[in-house]
Amino acid sequence: MIRGIDGVIKGRNTMDGAGVKLYRVFGGPDTVDLTDPFLLLDFFGSNKVEEYINGFPWHPHRGIETVTLLFEGKVEHQDSLGNKGTIYPGQVQWMTAGSGIFHQEMPKPLEGTEIPKYDQDPFLVRGLQLWINLPSYKKMTQPVYRDVKSIPKEKFNFGEVSVLAGEFAGIEGPVKVKSDVDPAYIHVKLNGDMKLKVKEGYTVLAYVVDGSAKFAPNSPEIGKGNLVIFTREGDEVKISGNASFIVLSGRPLNEPVAWYGPIVMNTEDQIIEAFEDLRKGTFIRHREVVFE
Repeated sequence: MIRGIDGVIKGRNTMDGAGVKLYRVFGGPDTVDLTDPFLLLDFFGSNKVEEYINGFPWHPHRGIETVTLLFEGKVEHQDSLGNKGTIYPGQVQWMTAGSGIFHQEMPKPLEGTEIPKYDQDPFLVRGLQLWINLPSYKKMTQPVYRDVKSIPKEKFNFGEVSVLAGEFAGIEGPVKVKSDVDPAYIHVKLNGDMKLKVKEGYTVLAYVVDGSAKFAPNSPEIGKGNLVIFTREGDEVKISGNASFIVLSGRPLNEPVAWYGPIVMNTEDQIIEAFEDLRKGTFIRHREVVFE
């Protein structure tokens, strides 16, 4: 059965970190019921160095996973335990913050490369950051890093598909998350018609990065900057058009959410505990990070 569209969300321009201009596709208590288990999606991209160069200096996370997918530029990242690295175009950092980590992310342009153009706008840095909720029993788990240097992709008669997590047409993503969420993350560059299998009852979202497409039979064209929320019934989505977009799929947690900035827990008492930990210097519960 082909899914229909339950709604379309238009994001908003905002700032985060040390003055980084970004486009918040969704995020916060107002949308969490619609997008569960996904908490937040930000698009960051600019042709003006001053709009991103100050980056996202040291900040804590607890209770979530963050996924940074880069299209242009580079992002240098490091944490308070001494781990550091850099991701480049077509690469991903998938971090399970779990019980807590301090880290920073600094977007920068690539040196000596030609500036690419999208919709006639040159971007030096361009990417997406997704926050995924963790189930209650995994919120205080040991932090995990996954630096994905290569995402499997394949060309089809309708375009190109890259699979970060989950599966499409026999292509399996490199990120295997052991979680109730069972997330899938697929990037599609479409020029034609395609069908994509999804799991019954899962939340399925699509964000249009460029171009426009129809995301269900008889639907209107949905363009750049919009998030499509599919109905929960059905095991397939049908998409047609000329667009670059991501598809997210995950099992809803249906758990209470207590949210304050970069910390997402289940109760207000847990939020208070996290800030007490920050005050007392006991926020980091594990002195090692697992690398997968």
